[in-house]
Amino acid sequence: MSGASMLRALTPLGWLAAGLAVLALGGALLGGLGFRWDPLNLQQRRLIAAQTQAEAAASSALAQAATRQVEAEGAAAQAQRVDHYQQTTMAAERATAAAVVQARSADDADQTLDAHRAVRLRGHDGELCRIAPDLDGCAGATGAAPGGFAAVRSGHPAG
Repeated sequence: MSGASMLRALTPLGWLAAGLAVLALGGALLGGLGFRWDPLNLQQRRLIAAQTQAEAAASSALAQAATRQVEAEGAAAQAQRVDHYQQTTMAAERATAAAVVQARSADDADQTLDAHRAVRLRGHDGELCRIAPDLDGCAGATGAAPGGFAAVRSGHPAG
């Protein structure tokens, strides 16, 4: 059987199978040569979608990095404020403890307030105001003493 007789022997279904085989072989050969057939431009759409997604991921990463930077700066500032508060509190506690010991051991602890005792109390108030000038009642405070109380006055006129 020769090639021509084989072509005459093919049925319509055989011709269809042979045509599909030739198309598949041609497509494989053209694909191997770099030819791409994309009538709907799907590859370009996928490329644009991937680029958009990569840009969104990059901007999200930058935003998260900026957020972490701000969080770290805030944490450092908070730590400094806490440290300052603790130092102020400790200094005030030391000054108050010394004043309490002096007041309890003073000769006039059970007597009414006299000039010497008022001077000592003013000295302690001055120490507290030096440590924390924003305390109520200090010269640097923005508000008056709590309850509207006046400064400590001695029972005797100053002289």
